[in-house]
Amino acid sequence: MPANRTNLLDLDRQGLRGFFSGLAEKPFRSDQVTKWIHQSGVCDFAHMTNLGKALRSRLDEVAAVELPQIVNEQVSIDGTYKWLLGLSDGNCIETVFIPEADRGTLCVSSQVGCVLNCTFCATARQGYSRSLSTGEIIGQLWLASQALGSGPGTARVISNVVLMGMGEPLLNFDNVVPAMNLMLDDMAYGLSRRRVTLSTAGVIPGIDRLAEICAVSLAVSLHAPNDELRDQLVPLNRKYPIAPLLAACRRYVRHQPRSRVTFEYTMLDGINDNESQAHQLLGLLSDVPAKVNLIPFNPFPGSGYQRSSEQAIDRFREILHRGGIVTMTRKTRGEDIDAACGQLAGKVQDRTRRSGQLLGGLSL
Repeated sequence: MPANRTNLLDLDRQGLRGFFSGLAEKPFRSDQVTKWIHQSGVCDFAHMTNLGKALRSRLDEVAAVELPQIVNEQVSIDGTYKWLLGLSDGNCIETVFIPEADRGTLCVSSQVGCVLNCTFCATARQGYSRSLSTGEIIGQLWLASQALGSGPGTARVISNVVLMGMGEPLLNFDNVVPAMNLMLDDMAYGLSRRRVTLSTAGVIPGIDRLAEICAVSLAVSLHAPNDELRDQLVPLNRKYPIAPLLAACRRYVRHQPRSRVTFEYTMLDGINDNESQAHQLLGLLSDVPAKVNLIPFNPFPGSGYQRSSEQAIDRFREILHRGGIVTMTRKTRGEDIDAACGQLAGKVQDRTRRSGQLLGGLSL
């Protein structure tokens, strides 16, 4: 895209108002264009028929709607979709759609790779290149909506969006929030705050900022019941330990009455899955409005971890349940196409050189 043209996917409705103001146009033009792009899936200004010809011609000169490109689509035997999406700089990201009886959930990436280096995550092994633009984030929802047929006149296929794909969303705050604004906007995708979930490894300043600006549902990747173990599994814990992280979670729910923070806990055989650790976790969450998702570990080459047994997961869940914590074991979906939680890899032009250091040059 030429440097003098603005990608309108990078702008939420407020941003579009500023853009049209700069063209000496009325604010309602932002409403019209938001609906054309995000509700009708129209990217060609010539087809935006309620805009005047002069404005359409002007938009052709100064603006564009530039999307990631679908490089590959895979469909699991369980109906899960995974798309490999190519970006303009040669990087690729992955996006996953998980159909269920009562919902359809799109798992969206926020960065190319991830800088946090959680030891049980395939994305971390890819290293890190950069954060995604707002257009590259919302573009995943746009593309999936078109691919799945959830445009005007069809039943809504995508009912929930989770920012649980590649990257740490709160380290890309300024691009993630406008994308979520569009997800929530009735003139765009019209999702409720309860149906948009941001997952973080625990970036405390970002949690507090998000509560003030865009209090969507919050999920925290916890994965350990004490700092000593979490330091090993989630290195970010060395900067933001568990106690202040849980304090930030308590502050967050004050902005969403009747809501809970979801704590994600990947079950690693012999690492974090014994009964004593379940009791530790129960104690940690005793004063936090919480629910827990137990995630059976999804293997990938070179991980060094094994999935906990079903018996261990069931015992762990039962201890939390008896202690009054709503706890679910997440069903593994899309494992045959490497689309399960923690398996997303994409194609990352790694600036950290982490992939070579950790995998001995193995290309995933």
